Formats: sequence, C-alpha cells, structure tokens
Amino acid sequence: MKAVGYTRSLAIVDENALEDIEVEKPSATGTDLLVKISAIAVNPVDCKIRQRVEPQGQPKILGWDAVGVVEEVGSDVTAFAVGDRVYYAGDLTRQGTNAEYQLVDERIVAIAPKTLSDSEAAALPLTTITAYELLFDHLLLKQQQEKSDEVVLVVGAAGGVGSIMLQLLKVLTGATVIATASRDETKSWVKSLGADHVIDHSKPMAEQIKALDVGQVSHVASLTNSEANIEMFVEVMKPKGKLALIDDPESIDVSKLKQKSLSLHWEFMFTRSMFETDDMIEQHRLLKHVADLVDSKKIKTTVGKHLGKINAENLITAHKQLEAGTAVGKLVLEGF
Repeated sequence: MKAVGYTRSLAIVDENALEDIEVEKPSATGTDLLVKISAIAVNPVDCKIRQRVEPQGQPKILGWDAVGVVEEVGSDVTAFAVGDRVYYAGDLTRQGTNAEYQLVDERIVAIAPKTLSDSEAAALPLTTITAYELLFDHLLLKQQQEKSDEVVLVVGAAGGVGSIMLQLLKVLTGATVIATASRDETKSWVKSLGADHVIDHSKPMAEQIKALDVGQVSHVASLTNSEANIEMFVEVMKPKGKLALIDDPESIDVSKLKQKSLSLHWEFMFTRSMFETDDMIEQHRLLKHVADLVDSKKIKTTVGKHLGKINAENLITAHKQLEAGTAVGKLVLEGF
C-alpha cells in the first residue's frame, strides 16, 4: 500500500524529510479495525515526532487524524462493521494515518459526522479529544445550558485545539469565555467560534482581562507559551482555580500556584490509548457526542486549509506551515 513516512529525523527543509513509500498492507485482529483512509489532518505532534523520534528498522508513518471506511474487523470487534465510515485520532505507539490503510482499536473510534465531507471530518478528532478531555476531565467544567459564574481563559485560541474548544465551551457550558489572539485574522476567527471576549496575547494580558470586568478567571486552558504566562495566570486566577496545559514547557515553577491553592493539570490525549486505560472507551463516547453536535449544526468543522492529495510533497508543506506557526484552523489532505 502507499504511505508517507521517514527513515531519518531531518529538518523539514530537507527534501527527504518525508518520503512517498510502499509498505505491506496490515490485517485486522482482536479489537482492531482495518480502515481504508479517505482524508487526514496534520497536527503539531506530527512535527514533534518527526523532529525527535528516529525510526527503528522500518520507515515511521506519521499522522493522528483520519476519516475512512472500515474494510476488515478483528474477531473481538463489537461496535463496528465493514463499510462503516469512521473518524478517529489513533494511537501514538502505532503507525499513523499517512497511509492507504491503518489499524486502529475500536475503543478510540466513532462513526464520522454524516453532514461533513471526509476532509471536513478529518479536521476534528485529535483536537476534539484534546479539548474535550481538558475541559471536562481536567478542568471539570459543568455541562449545562444555564449561564454560570465560570470564567474560562483560552490562551492561543486560534489554533486547532482552540478552534474546537471555543465551540465546545459555547455549546456545552454556561461559562464566560475569554480567548487570546494577536492578528486581525485570528481575532475574527475566534470571535466567530464563540469567544465572548478577545484579548491580544502579544500585549500584557492581565490588564486586558481586568478591563473586561467579568471577574476573576476560574479556569485556564493554556495551549501555548505556558512557561512565559505562569505569573500572569496566578495574577488573574480565582483562588482554587484550575489550570490545564497541553504544551511542553521546559520548566514551570509550580510553587507560584500554592498561595491561591491553584491546581495544575496536563492533558495528553494519547494517554488512554498508550496505556490502554480502563476508561479507553471514553474517547469513542466523546467522539460520538461531538459527531451528534456536528450533525445537529451546533458545532462546525475547524478546517483552515485543504492542501490536496496525501503525498510527501503536500505533507512537507503542511509541516512547514505548522512549524512556522502560520496555520489558522486545521490543515487537511485527501486521497492518494
């Protein structure tokens, strides 16, 4: 089968950073589905793995977002059948979605939203799981229709995770949502996705938040630059507030959180699949929930740009855009 992979960890400017390859088509056993890939999305984690992980004996195939059709089911599969159109983010410990076929455990898969195209649906899984787990597993926000006294700050809100997180906050909670963005384009984007207030993260944020007069921040979703913003978080947060991160700061002085009894949470959406946790099925359930929200027109896709077919040349373009920090919404590719 066709795939895109790499044999050496190289800078994205190297023409061999990603290569078109041929590998053996796998077969489904146990609780696995064999999915024929229709469309994929590209995420910052793809770049991080390519930069940091050297392949061991065989080309490494990246990619952790896909829509496709089930072609085979393992003997222990109970929730899916051949022909089902599914979407999922996959498992960091296995070969990725940048291939014609992929094996994935049924517990982290759901039926794809019926009202979206393949590429539109492919934009959602990884960022949706990340945002949903951060908001409801870690920050423990209440899912309710009524207005609440919760004030949520989303830092770096225009990217892939922020783009779905703002919608989940608007649809599923009663919180007041403050989003950060620094360009006219990204400010308009986050406002359109449901942010109640938008502040500029290229300028001092504490003063901007206080000027909104919405009260102290009860919850922070820090999607970027957490290390640089930790003192600001402490300043604006309510005592006993909750702070959740998804980025990779070199160091954070957690002692700064003590006086206000602030709690720190890390969201890593691959934890459940990587360790086969007892609640691994929760990713299936949340993806199903979000597909229902999409099909009822309460949430929209977060596609930013369609880059064409799934091949090395187009994936290199995607990696370059992600590493440059210029992407708005998700980058998607479709077909071989």
